[in-house]
Amino acid sequence: MSEVPLALVTGGAHRLGRAFGLALARQGFAILLHYHHSEEEAAAAADAIRALGMPVYPVQADLTSSTNIESLFSALDALPHSLKVLVNSAAVMPPGDVRTLSAGDFDVAIALNLRAPFLCAQEAAKRMEDGGLIVNVTDIGAQKAWGGFPAYTVSKAGLESLTRVLARSLAPRIRVNAIAPGLVLPSDYVTEEEWNRLVERLPLKRPASVAEIASALEFLLENEYITGQTIVVDGGYSLL
Repeated sequence: MSEVPLALVTGGAHRLGRAFGLALARQGFAILLHYHHSEEEAAAAADAIRALGMPVYPVQADLTSSTNIESLFSALDALPHSLKVLVNSAAVMPPGDVRTLSAGDFDVAIALNLRAPFLCAQEAAKRMEDGGLIVNVTDIGAQKAWGGFPAYTVSKAGLESLTRVLARSLAPRIRVNAIAPGLVLPSDYVTEEEWNRLVERLPLKRPASVAEIASALEFLLENEYITGQTIVVDGGYSLL
């Protein structure tokens, strides 16, 4: 078994998942880089991690499938590294109205944003015999009532609750925390005009950089006396 520890990042091909993978690689972790459809982006992210001198293993899986999650961890078991960190970053954000949102869209959001982190945490805990860290990526929206994204908001609120349950259940061997970003990268559902309006409302008057969000993960790696907490990195959005 290699002395280089392993971090699994779900949704690690792009956006914040990519930033988390790179941050962990800079901290000396080999990266199991999960992706679903984003094969080209996963390859580019893997190249960036290799450029840092760290091993990286891209693995495709549909995390809405429990069978695929089992296969992902079977692939992990074949690697010459011990799992130390799990970052549950993969998510979907279907827009909709509570009056018309389909059961299918609601179920997909719950399956990927909430059930998958639970199942991944279960599998990770079996392998973190010498301790570890699980970080769930939630959203400042978990504390809001976003009528335009009901399934997403509910799933992220559930993920914050799950974080606390896991932290209590898996202590003291495994710490479990969450990171709740505010405005960082606009989604496909937000126009440039709306994005600018939202940013202007912020007390800090600017979106976060991906590096500022990733630094919260670095903080949780360093401070081993934090568990069951959600680290909010939102530029003051929660004050509105």
